[in-house]
Amino acid sequence: MLMEKLRFLNEKQVLAVCREFGTPAFVYDQATLERRASEVLAFPNAFGLTARYAMKASPNAAIIRTFNRMGLHIDASSAYEVERALRAGVPPEHIQLTAQELPGNLQEIVDRGVCFNACSLHQLRVFGQYYPGRDVSVRINPGLGSGHSNRTNVGGPSASFGIWHEHLDQVFAVAQEFGLHITGMHTHIGSGTDPDIWVYCAQLSLGIAARMPEVTRLSLGGGFKVARMQNEVSADFQTIGEKIKTEFESFAHQHGRKLHLEVEPGTYLVANAGALVCRVMDIVDTGEKGYTFIKVDSGMTEILRPSLYGAQHPIIVVPQVRERRKSAKYLVVGHCCESGDILTPKPGNPEQLKPRVLKEARIGDALVIEGAGAYCAAMSSKNYNSFPECGEVLLTHAGKLVLVRRRQTLDQVLQNECSEEAV
Repeated sequence: MLMEKLRFLNEKQVLAVCREFGTPAFVYDQATLERRASEVLAFPNAFGLTARYAMKASPNAAIIRTFNRMGLHIDASSAYEVERALRAGVPPEHIQLTAQELPGNLQEIVDRGVCFNACSLHQLRVFGQYYPGRDVSVRINPGLGSGHSNRTNVGGPSASFGIWHEHLDQVFAVAQEFGLHITGMHTHIGSGTDPDIWVYCAQLSLGIAARMPEVTRLSLGGGFKVARMQNEVSADFQTIGEKIKTEFESFAHQHGRKLHLEVEPGTYLVANAGALVCRVMDIVDTGEKGYTFIKVDSGMTEILRPSLYGAQHPIIVVPQVRERRKSAKYLVVGHCCESGDILTPKPGNPEQLKPRVLKEARIGDALVIEGAGAYCAAMSSKNYNSFPECGEVLLTHAGKLVLVRRRQTLDQVLQNECSEEAV
């Protein structure tokens, strides 16, 4: 495998991050964020498009403001995400809440103008009790899932997300009881890169929508594959979109309804717009028949995906001084006292290891983990071993590095403890 290269940072900027902000630190690229947003907003559609950012991928306010300015709406997965989006300046009518946990302040959220997407019969009933006669959207589990692993599969019989498609009669019964109008339908399968699979998923969802006569908008969710590694392939938005557009046109011809399309990408928008900059803290080996390990000042406290899924991220060693060096094979491990804190697992198998060919590393060098914009800062083992959360930085169009999240202090880690009163 060829050694990976830096995506949007250059070596000088990497060392500047180390020097000015300390490590570890996430860096997001404004230009990449805007370019990806433009691609999503150009998704082909037959009768209108709403593109929502699945903010759980990376909820930093700087990212949300960038996408809000570009015209993306927000997909929120909790009441807390709703509040973060509102505080970042997103209009409430541009936010849709699709949550596993029904928030206790649902009325407050809806009264502020936020859209609600019911994910279970219980959620639909509670909404009906609060708002009889209102329009509402429902999330349906269409009976199919295609996530890259069981841990990312959000459809099919093994997934709890949404109302099972065979329970539509119960959906209609609840709607009739409270006079609700089901005008929105939401599905999320996670369909990767194959346009034909996307077409099949669209057909499946449209078939369900056909049974819901008041539905005017259909969300196909997210799940657009992003190539983080050189040997991976990203989803082609234009090809997928054109095929889905044809299906929506066929539906309109057959049923007389022109459905508004919604999509909710997260990873596609931010994965390759983020990098994690850390430092080489130590280099150890386990003899001739073992491995050579690079230990860094980061790990599962910032990036959990390799340990969780066996996910692959490009890794680049950046020397403190520009010089020619040989390459070598390394396992890269994190700073947690945890055998699973591995950044170079075998692809798709967090239980096994796969050394990487990297530039020869020395203690003190910088090490950059690319493809870290999605489900890294937002989804990690925060404060494990009492490591504070790291800082986050934005690389602007002008090439300026701007702090957008301060590094957490130990006092902030401990501030909510009440041990003195309890003992």
